[in-house]
Amino acid sequence: MSAVRVRFAPSPTGYFHVGSARTSLFNWLFARHHGGDFVLRIEDTDVERNRDEWRDGILSAMAWLGLDFDEGPVLQSSLFADHVAAAEALYAGGYLYACDCTREAVDARREGSRPGYDGFCRERGLARSASTALRFRVPENGETVVHDLVRGDVTFANASYDDFVVVRPSGVVLYALANLVDDRTAKITHVIRGEDLLPTAPKQVLMWRALNDCAGVEPVGVPAYAHLPMLVNEQRKKLSKRKDPVAVESYRDQGYLPEAFVNYLALLGWSPRGGEEIVSREVLVDQFDLADVSHSPAFFDVQKLTHLNGEYLRALSPEAFIEAARPWVAPWSSPWRPATAPPWREDEFDPERFARVAPLVHERVATLAEVVPMVAFFFTEVDLDAAAFAKVIGADPLGQTMLAVAIERFGELEWSRDELHAATAELGGALGLTLRKAQAPIRCAVTGSLVGPPLFESLELLGRETVLRRLRAALARA
Repeated sequence: MSAVRVRFAPSPTGYFHVGSARTSLFNWLFARHHGGDFVLRIEDTDVERNRDEWRDGILSAMAWLGLDFDEGPVLQSSLFADHVAAAEALYAGGYLYACDCTREAVDARREGSRPGYDGFCRERGLARSASTALRFRVPENGETVVHDLVRGDVTFANASYDDFVVVRPSGVVLYALANLVDDRTAKITHVIRGEDLLPTAPKQVLMWRALNDCAGVEPVGVPAYAHLPMLVNEQRKKLSKRKDPVAVESYRDQGYLPEAFVNYLALLGWSPRGGEEIVSREVLVDQFDLADVSHSPAFFDVQKLTHLNGEYLRALSPEAFIEAARPWVAPWSSPWRPATAPPWREDEFDPERFARVAPLVHERVATLAEVVPMVAFFFTEVDLDAAAFAKVIGADPLGQTMLAVAIERFGELEWSRDELHAATAELGGALGLTLRKAQAPIRCAVTGSLVGPPLFESLELLGRETVLRRLRAALARA
C-alpha cells in the first residue's frame, strides 16, 4: 500500500461528540497501523455556529484521548482560495452552470412531481452575476460507484441526484466541494467517516473526477472511502445530542480513564482478534483493519463503558490510582480540573490521609468522580442523608440504643479496626442485631450514608475524637 494519509475534519459547533471521537480514533488507528499520516482539519467556515471554545474543546479532548496528529490543525477558512480556484476550474470546464432560481420558484415548479431541483437553468446559458448560484451538472444517465472498504462497492444511480448548488450567489463555496478540495490539497488517500455521509460520496466522486478532467488541474486519484457504522442508543436510535450523553468532555469530568475510553470506542463497530475486550493501545494499532469493521449499527452502552472503566481502575497500582484521582480530590494541585470541585477546602484536605484512605475505595469505584463522595467524610463534616438517618436511627429505637452503647464502649477500647469490629459485633449481638444491622447506625452517623468504604478501617483512620463527636451529634439529633 502506498503512503497512507487520513484526516479528521470536525466542525467546532458544539461539544466533542462520542461519534466524532470514534471517527477520529479509527482514522488515527489506521494511520498508525500503516505508518501513515493523520491530519487534523478544523472545518470552521460556519461562522454563525463556530466558537473558539468548541475548537479548543476538540483539541483538548483529542489530547486527553492521546490522538496526536501529524499535521494541523489546518483551518478550512484558510483554504478559501483553493475552493474558489476549484470552482472556477469546474465552471470553465462546463461542469458548473449559473442558476437564478429562488427556493420559492423551485418549490412551485415541483408540486406534484419528483422532489428536488428540476434542472430549469441547466440549458439556459445564464451569465454569472451577483444573483446567480453555480450548480454542478450531474450526469443524467449512468451510475456512480463508491468503493467503500467497509461496505464494498456501493452503486448510486445518477438520476437520483439533482444538479446541486456548489457556489452561492455570495461566492461562498459550499461544503461538498470545499471538503473534497481540501482532501485533494492534503493528498488524502482514505476518507474514513460516519455512514450518515455516505449519500454525499457520489457527489464528491463526480466532482473529483470532473476536476481531474479540467484544464490546468493536476489529476489526483480518488481516495478510498470507509463509512463507519452509526452509533445508536439503547432504543437502537441514532445518538441524540439533546437526549443522550454524547459529550466526550463529560466523560472526562466524570473520571473515566482515557485508556478505557479509547479501548471502548475501538469496540464500537470493530473487534480485536481473540474476542478480548480489554485491549492495549499497542494491540489496537497492531490489529486494526478496516476490513474488520462491521456494517451494523454499534450500541453506545454507557453501562458497559463504566464496567470497562472500573476494570481499568482496579488494574492500577495503588500509587497510580492515587495520582489518577488527584484532579478530583485535590484539583488545586492538578494542571487539569474537572467541572465539579470537591466539598472540602484545600486546607481541610490531607494528602497523607488520602493515601491511607485510597486503598479502601480503590476496588469500589467505577469512575474517579465516585471517589469524592466515598471519601468526603474524611475531610469535611458529614451531611447526614435524611432517608438513611430516618431508617436506621430516627425511627429505630434499637439504632439509637446501638449508638448510645457504642459511644460508651468506643471511648475506652484500643483504637484499632479489629477492636472496633469485635466491639460492634458484641454490642449488636447483645441487642439481637446482626453485625450488618449493628453497624448501620454507626456508619450513618459517622459517614452520613449507608454505603461507603469498609467501616472499621474508616473509623480507625478517622480517629476516636472525630468518631465519638459524630456519634453523639447523631444521637442528639434523634
